[in-house]
Amino acid sequence: MFDKEREICVCNSLHMQEIAACIKEHDIKTLEELLENQECGVGDKCESCHEDGFHNDGYSLAMVLSLVKQGRL
Repeated sequence: MFDKEREICVCNSLHMQEIAACIKEHDIKTLEELLENQECGVGDKCESCHEDGFHNDGYSLAMVLSLVKQGRL
């Protein structure tokens, strides 16, 4: 299982649930859409959260997007 309270976008202090809510609210389908979306404000300061995770642990924006698509978040 995954930690929904885990900070994913460390530069913006955004947690998994906050990012998932924004993805759902704006009907975001791709990582590119998520990064370009101004309302979500994720991944705009550094790129570590995009694919590998801040701690290189796989907890990333790509993972959150995938979990939302699967209906697990």
